[in-house]
Amino acid sequence: MKAVDSSRNFSNAHDVLDRVFNNTYNGIAIVNLDGNWLKVNQSVCDLLGYTRWELFNMDIHNIIYAEDLGVHEEKYDKLITGKIDKYRVKQRYFHKDGSILWVLIYVSLVYFKEGKPYMIWQFNDVTNRQKNQDKLKAMLNVVQEQNERLTAFANIVTHNLRSHAGNLSSITEFLEEDFSNHKDNEHLVMLKKAVDNLEETVSHLTEVAKIREIEPSKLESLNLYDYVEKAMYNIIAMAQNANAIIYNEIDEGHFVKGVPAYLDSIVLNFLTNAIKYRAEERTPIIELTSIVEEDFIVFKIKDNGLGIDMEKYGDKLFQMYKTFHYNEDAIGIGLFITKNHIESLGGKVEVNSEVGVGTEFSIYLKRA
Repeated sequence: MKAVDSSRNFSNAHDVLDRVFNNTYNGIAIVNLDGNWLKVNQSVCDLLGYTRWELFNMDIHNIIYAEDLGVHEEKYDKLITGKIDKYRVKQRYFHKDGSILWVLIYVSLVYFKEGKPYMIWQFNDVTNRQKNQDKLKAMLNVVQEQNERLTAFANIVTHNLRSHAGNLSSITEFLEEDFSNHKDNEHLVMLKKAVDNLEETVSHLTEVAKIREIEPSKLESLNLYDYVEKAMYNIIAMAQNANAIIYNEIDEGHFVKGVPAYLDSIVLNFLTNAIKYRAEERTPIIELTSIVEEDFIVFKIKDNGLGIDMEKYGDKLFQMYKTFHYNEDAIGIGLFITKNHIESLGGKVEVNSEVGVGTEFSIYLKRA
C-alpha cells in the first residue's frame, strides 16, 4: 500500500485554486474585515485600471463613489453575525481614467487554515446595463410627463368644449322659443342639428378622455359568467327582436381582474355588435366561451353575422369613427372605447373574421 503525500496533494490543490483565482474572467479579491485588499486577480486590475501595487497602496474608499460608501453596512453586519452567508450590492467605482463604473459585487465570508475570517469579493462590471436602465428610466419619465400633459390638455379641451356646446344648445333653444313661427326654417334646423352633433362628439371625447390605465391595486376579482348573464338579461328585448340565439358557455369558475363598469361595457358592446351586424338571411347565433391561457382568461365571442373584410379594414377596426357596414346607428366609437377599456385593464383583443361567415373576438383579461 503506497503512502499518500498529503502535503503534495495540498500543494497541487493550492496551485489549481491559485490558477483559477488569477485567470478567471470576473474580478476576485480577498479583503480583510476592515475592507483592505489582501489579494486581487488581474481582472480586478483590468476593471479598475490600476496595477496590483497601486491597489495595495491606496485606501479603497478613495475610488468608491461617495454616495455608495455605505451600501455594504447593513448586509455586512448580518454577514459577520452569521444571519446570512453571502450578499450582493451594486456600487460605483472610479476608474483610473476618471470614468465611473457600475459594479455588482458578490460578497461571502471564508475562513482559512488559521481560522481567521476574510471576505471574498467577486466583481461584475454592469456599467453598460446600468446606462441602458438609466436611459430607459429617463424615457419612461418623459413618456409619463407627456401623458400627464396630454391628460391635462384633454381635460381642459373636453371641459371647455362641453361648456361651449352647452351654451350653443341653450342659445338654439332660446331662438326656437323667440321665433316659434320659424321652427321649420331650414337654417334653424341645420343649426340645431349641428349643435346636436357637436354635443354628441364632445360626449364621445369626454368618454375617451376618462379612460386611464388602472392601477393593479384597484382592480377587483370579477366573475365573468355573472357579468355575461347580466349583459344578456339587459339586451333580452334586442335579442328577441332579432330572433338571436345566445349560448353562454363561460366557465362559471373563471374570475378576471377588472373594474365593474368597464367589464359591463366590454361585454355589452360585443354582444350588441354581434346582434346589430347579423346576417338577415340566417338566424343569428352567438357563442360565448372562455379558456385559460397563461395569466389570462380569454373571453371569446363568436357570431355568424356579416363578417368583416380583414384585409381591407383589419388595421382600422378599432380606430375612432371608423365604420364597416351600412348601419345607420353605427358611429365608430364603440369598438374604439371598448379596446381602450380592455387595454386599461392590462388586456388585449384579437379578431378573426370572414365576410359572409362571421366574426370571433378574443378578449384577453388578466386572471384573478
